[in-house]
Amino acid sequence: MTTIDQRLEICCGDIEAVIAAKEGGARRVELCAGLSDGGVTPSIALVKHAARLGIPNINVLIRPRPGDFLYTPAEVAVMEEDIRAVIAAGATGVVIGALNDNGTIDMSAMARLVNAVFEAGGGGVNITFHRAFDVAADPEEALHCIIKLGCNCLLTSGMAPSAEKGIDCLRQLVELADGRIDIMAGAGIKAANAAKIIESTGVQAIHSTARRPVESLMKFRRPEVPMGAPGSDEYFQSKTTSHDVRELVDIVSRY
Repeated sequence: MTTIDQRLEICCGDIEAVIAAKEGGARRVELCAGLSDGGVTPSIALVKHAARLGIPNINVLIRPRPGDFLYTPAEVAVMEEDIRAVIAAGATGVVIGALNDNGTIDMSAMARLVNAVFEAGGGGVNITFHRAFDVAADPEEALHCIIKLGCNCLLTSGMAPSAEKGIDCLRQLVELADGRIDIMAGAGIKAANAAKIIESTGVQAIHSTARRPVESLMKFRRPEVPMGAPGSDEYFQSKTTSHDVRELVDIVSRY
């Protein structure tokens, strides 16, 4: 049974986001790096700092690179080691996923990752299957495999660009899961649409970055020298704010 502490997960890409999540009243976070690339495994230091802040539910994304979810044996080995490292650093959960080239769940790779979780943390570590699910070939078959693997939670947009656009699929997934796994809606969730998504789907949890554009505090600037992709602006960033987190906490608390 999902507790109120677990019904809202704030996706945090840096320590300031974790601080904002805590100040806003969130009790569950997902830690990752490279949010503009869909998220990759964060630093061990970020996991340790989040644990020191007293966040009770710390889920860490285990993804070795951007791109697809078809992994080589070497990449799976890296993920196994990352799992052991983040659990030792204070993670209470991991967020994993792997696919075969035909869009089915890679049960072999996933078994290795799940085994690494149990070896490192026993049965007390939460296992979330991430949005690799949203690019799987068959949602019902994929859901069945994820449940069979022993995952506690599925993070999904309902196989759509956003959770709001995936409402119909999310509702069907909740019905198919029938309480065997928590369905957590994610992608584009904000205070403006969170209640609609929860009410329309019956999902057990929602996932949000709670971010908004914030201008840099830098006074001296050299805007003609970008550090990222062409056209990127280092002086205007998306940041998690405690205000947006608090709004989501208030909404979730009604259900």
